[in-house]
Amino acid sequence: MTLSIVMPVLNEAARIEATLMALQPYRARGVEVIVADGGSSDGTPELARAHADQVIKTPRGRASQMNAGAKVARGDLLLFLHADTTLPDDADHLIRDGLLKTNRTWGRFDVRFDGGGALWLVALTMNWRSRLTGIATGDQAMFMTRAAYDEAGGFPAIALMEDVALSARLKRTARPLCLAARVTTSGERWRKHGTLRTILLMWRLRLAYFLGADPAKLARAYGYAG
Repeated sequence: MTLSIVMPVLNEAARIEATLMALQPYRARGVEVIVADGGSSDGTPELARAHADQVIKTPRGRASQMNAGAKVARGDLLLFLHADTTLPDDADHLIRDGLLKTNRTWGRFDVRFDGGGALWLVALTMNWRSRLTGIATGDQAMFMTRAAYDEAGGFPAIALMEDVALSARLKRTARPLCLAARVTTSGERWRKHGTLRTILLMWRLRLAYFLGADPAKLARAYGYAG
């Protein structure tokens, strides 16, 4: 099974080259890397082109960007990776072997945050909650077979919680493969706004989403209007 990594980006010039350089060992093994840019104004696409197989321009919005990347991807497997997240070593082998051995069709990695402090507890809570509920988040580097993605209809075109919504669709046919290997994601937002404050905000937004709140309004509350 061939793997395509789809990365949605918006104004990531400060880190995009380092992020993509970390993926070069995967490209050397035949993994496709696609950058889906949502209208950056800082030169992100130009910086990305030397280090990716495809750089495409799409309408802004993480869901639409990931769907556009998936549309042009050639892989039998799709991995959706945020620009502030780093994969563990041999992630491609872990995905292929894990799906084949368990006969699953989708899954995610455990997550940890860079830096220290109380964020280790946040990551622990996220990982165990995901195991219990079968719901994954984008920070956990969701992956799936092309067939599972197509059957689920891709990411719904909503401004926030697109990862939760797709997880719920995928979960109807199969529980996720929860890989214990960890991706490392940025804790910048948590440190900037305060760990406890961010936890409470995320709980409130997720509860509101499950109660039927408009994702566009939730996105504005989160500070993301893509």
